[in-house]
Amino acid sequence: MSGNGDVTPQGGQSRRGVLKAAVAGAGAVAAVGAGATAAHADGRRRGAPTFVLVHGSGCNSSSWSALSGELGLRGHRVAAVDLPGHGPDAYFPASYQAQDLARLRTEPSPVSKVTLADCTAHVTEAVRRAHRNGPVVLVGQSLGGATVTSVANQVPELLAHLVYVSAFCPTRHPSALQLMMTPEASTSALFRIPSVQTPPELGVGRVNWRSADPAFLAAAKDALAAGYSDTELLALLNTLEPDESLAVSAAESPGAAETWGRVPRTYVRFTEDRAIPPALQDLMIREADATTPRNRFRVRSLAAPHIGPRDPRVLADELEQVARLCR
Repeated sequence: MSGNGDVTPQGGQSRRGVLKAAVAGAGAVAAVGAGATAAHADGRRRGAPTFVLVHGSGCNSSSWSALSGELGLRGHRVAAVDLPGHGPDAYFPASYQAQDLARLRTEPSPVSKVTLADCTAHVTEAVRRAHRNGPVVLVGQSLGGATVTSVANQVPELLAHLVYVSAFCPTRHPSALQLMMTPEASTSALFRIPSVQTPPELGVGRVNWRSADPAFLAAAKDALAAGYSDTELLALLNTLEPDESLAVSAAESPGAAETWGRVPRTYVRFTEDRAIPPALQDLMIREADATTPRNRFRVRSLAAPHIGPRDPRVLADELEQVARLCR
């Protein structure tokens, strides 16, 4: 127990430090590339599913742009949502814009008020609307997996399939925070991304993605985009948002066997992910399968870092396979 009341898990990380790491940037997928965030083709083909895409921490719907564009060109319906406090509702502190680093540590953020329940309600409404056109495949990446799980707990009857793209899937460990405190998460490179040292009462994990510090850039690249070029990394960082509500990672909403557990599911493992290491991905798969042994994950593995494959066709191929299972 540390002096400020934080529990200290292995590796010397405080409970709050783990929470901040969990939201420090475990979010973007396929953010580098061109495309639309929403695509629609033949919207009344009731046998074809609609993909509803949920982004991760510090991101917005544009993180799905390359994948959305590719799926749209293949004739699929796609809706990439912006979670509350993200996209048009994102908050960029004045100190972030000015790079006033002293003020950045204390400037309040309305994002702190966002809860997992808010995210769940928002995505559930998108799922309801999409369901009017036919089956829905709900896809979550990174921290977005917590919202996907919570939605499936509430409206399993509206979902044809769940897809976790290197995403948090809480079951036996009921929150993203608790998953990040496991031994399997101890090697996560997220712990090495320097976050802004905000006081607990601020309620946000804050990252200065506009930092020019070479050590910061190296840590961010290692965690999120290993194998990408420095130019691609900067393009990614300029799409990210500085604040994420700590309440979302801390909220407990484990997948329930009687609801979430009824929905067929696929886990897309990123074998080169250093933010959510393969060992942690495999732990979540095992715990989910133990919760519903008669409805186990369909597992696919891709050689990709946390932001996903450089070529959006690779992930689009996987989602097309899921679409075929829904017909």
